[in-house]
Amino acid sequence: MSLTDDLLSQLQGAPLQQVSQQLGIDSQQASTAISAALPLLMGALGNNAAKPQGAEALFGALQNNHSGLDIGSVLGAVMGGGSSPAANGAGILGHIFGGSQDRAETGLAQATGLSPSTSSQLLKILAPIVMAYIAQRMSSGAAPANPDGLAQVLGQEKQQVAQAGGIGGGLLGSVLDQDGDGQFGVSDLIKLGSGLLGSGKR
Repeated sequence: MSLTDDLLSQLQGAPLQQVSQQLGIDSQQASTAISAALPLLMGALGNNAAKPQGAEALFGALQNNHSGLDIGSVLGAVMGGGSSPAANGAGILGHIFGGSQDRAETGLAQATGLSPSTSSQLLKILAPIVMAYIAQRMSSGAAPANPDGLAQVLGQEKQQVAQAGGIGGGLLGSVLDQDGDGQFGVSDLIKLGSGLLGSGKR
């Protein structure tokens, strides 16, 4: 089972209800939107971790801010407007997408029928949950606890997202293709490089 599918299954039931209430949409809509947003977040993290400095920055952020947290408590903190780095969805999204954040939010809105503000809010809720989940996998031994291992696991996840296609895979391709030519090439990498993950410290 992919990381995305595993996390998606953990968000069924009460977490899904909480998210749908927070966003003011029905649970079916919320489920569809989460199914599109998670692969986008996971794939973008895989893209960042493909570069050594990106993998190191992400690994540091996971260890410093996200380890030892369970998904339920992170969800509660995010819903409650928590200001800790672990619950700072906006800050995490800035690191994950860099200059492509608007494109990610708009693309998700168009693909799911949500308003742009609702899709932005959903990504801010899910980003800290994705980080806590990956940190959890590392601490449980299910993912290697070093930058290289993390890069490998997330790289495989990005590949699976792209191969699975669907809304999530399509979104990921359009967000990572910075110059809109349908190809993810060197010029895109240079543009993404300028928006690489920060150190996780503010």
